[in-house]
Amino acid sequence: MKSILIKSSFLLLLVLFSVKVNDANLSNTTAKSDDFQGQAYYVSKSKMELGRWGARLSEAQKKQVEARLKNRLEKEYILTFNKEEALFYEDEKLDAMTGATDSWGKNFAPGRQYKNVKTNTQIQSQEFYGKKFLVKDKLQDINWVLGKETKQIGNYMCFKATASIPSNDLAWYDFSWSRLSNNNTQAEKENDSTATKTEEPEVDVAMTEVEAWYSPQIPVGHGPLEYWGLPGLILEVNAGNTTMLCTKIVMNPKEKLEIEAPDKGKEVTKSEYQETIVEKMKEFRNNRMGRRRS
Repeated sequence: MKSILIKSSFLLLLVLFSVKVNDANLSNTTAKSDDFQGQAYYVSKSKMELGRWGARLSEAQKKQVEARLKNRLEKEYILTFNKEEALFYEDEKLDAMTGATDSWGKNFAPGRQYKNVKTNTQIQSQEFYGKKFLVKDKLQDINWVLGKETKQIGNYMCFKATASIPSNDLAWYDFSWSRLSNNNTQAEKENDSTATKTEEPEVDVAMTEVEAWYSPQIPVGHGPLEYWGLPGLILEVNAGNTTMLCTKIVMNPKEKLEIEAPDKGKEVTKSEYQETIVEKMKEFRNNRMGRRRS
């Protein structure tokens, strides 16, 4: 009987010890999860679109234009992320080394972008003609269609996803003269006295077909630029004439990475920022036309 009691006590102690060990391992796992961080490095390349003006150029002239615009067509970016937050920004070291500047292009380039997938928040710093803006809005709404195709990007197995997104929503910080024309057409329709109140003005919404590749091996819903919301980090995006590819990933670096949202500038929404750009470009066009007439 004494032997049975000793054995029972030993088994009880063994079970209690096992529970404590498991609790300790669970705590360590949670701590590691809380400290989960990473950095992804992307290279972005865009094809040059010269439109009707480009059709009049020779191949040699096209290459010259492309060489002058290289620092606008080819960019490098860094995405710093944890489970909930991400900070995306351009790596400007290359321009600093070459001395290349593109003051005009910087007015329409994406600024420092903070995203929080838990709170559905995006905060982005933009500078337009010397004035600083703090663009606060929701994350871009994307209805992804998950595919079965896979491919390897570096050490990561990736899955394909596609979506169709309004072009203006993807490049709300950019400007095109076609957007100005569309705005004018829309205003004319709204002011048309012959239109009845029940009529809805017809607006053609340009859409961009997006192809993304994400890896569940990195279980975060982040991605570059406006892209997010997939069950794994987005490592490649093909949209319009631009391809963005992740070339390097650093997971859980020794030094803790700081992810801080921008906090300087006039607070506006994405649509309000677009309106600001359109009005400024109207002013720019009218001033230039006025100088030509005088």
